[in-house]
Amino acid sequence: MYNDIEEVLFTREEIDQKVQDLGKQISEDYGKNNEIIMVGVLKGACVFMADLIRQIDMPVCIDFMAVSSYGYSTESSGIVRILKDLDLEIEGKHVLIVEDIIDTGLTLKYLTDNLRSRNVKSLKICTLLDKPERRKCDLDIDYTGFKIPDKFVVGYGIDYAEKYRNLPYIAVVKG
Repeated sequence: MYNDIEEVLFTREEIDQKVQDLGKQISEDYGKNNEIIMVGVLKGACVFMADLIRQIDMPVCIDFMAVSSYGYSTESSGIVRILKDLDLEIEGKHVLIVEDIIDTGLTLKYLTDNLRSRNVKSLKICTLLDKPERRKCDLDIDYTGFKIPDKFVVGYGIDYAEKYRNLPYIAVVKG
């Protein structure tokens, strides 16, 4: 479909297994008697979150936020803007942020600080992909699918110029 894919990092089957494992761990950690609000960070996390919620065996509510720190650049400006805030009330609730990929962590740090200020009962982070080499701040990531090298990846919801999100695998784009 795309001629500029350098290599496939994770196949559909590997992703499916990892999502099942994460869902099982989340269910065990929270327990069946609790309810969580899963907050997907748009747009990239939508595919991961859709698959993940079906693997969680407990009451789940979902909501989404859209944030931006990049503008029209490929590097974060460090200034975060909330483009779409939550519709649900999260005060006193267990909240799980669902991310597609974490690199510098600056945007997610802002987001976690913002959500904690809303007096949540608990706040955890789940990411499919983690690029620890790029981290510029301290973050406690509770659930990580895969750690990846500092390469530009696409697929399974992750885009480049709004393309590639529909790939069922995660791949490196030729540089």
